[in-house]
Amino acid sequence: MYFMGMPHAQRSDLPPIPTARLRREDSMGYQVNHLARLLEQALRTELAPHGVTPGVFPQLLALYERDGLSQSELSNLVRVDQSTTALTVRRMERDGLVTRTPSEHDRRRTEIRLTQHARDLEPVLIQHAIATNARATTGVAPADLEIVDRVVTMMIANLQGTSTEEPS
Repeated sequence: MYFMGMPHAQRSDLPPIPTARLRREDSMGYQVNHLARLLEQALRTELAPHGVTPGVFPQLLALYERDGLSQSELSNLVRVDQSTTALTVRRMERDGLVTRTPSEHDRRRTEIRLTQHARDLEPVLIQHAIATNARATTGVAPADLEIVDRVVTMMIANLQGTSTEEPS
């Protein structure tokens, strides 16, 4: 394998190329992705009766925290690209969850605002999310959950390039 004209084996900053196959069960990426899909499926079942999908839920959570965000701000907060956010906001608008209104302070800016319907759904949706998380963590010790949270947070920061931790 070559990188910028240099064989991989000569790059000291890269790990050695493994000679064995990587099993799915041994892949952090696979395991975390599998868990995310299972959590999404379980949450989808819980939210469906309320007309909300897991794809909309992160945007709703962000707007519950701070209503009146611009599309760009919403994209940045939930870490989704602008085009995906645009489609999601259109869907949310169609479903009566948000409205888009010009900002009172800057007419070039459009604010995404929750409807009363979305506000009324907040406690119900949050309860379903809490129940889904509780189901997923049944039998896991609180101390282990704290470790998982800390490790996952650190891994996210590492991959986003925002980690301040020194590697051990």
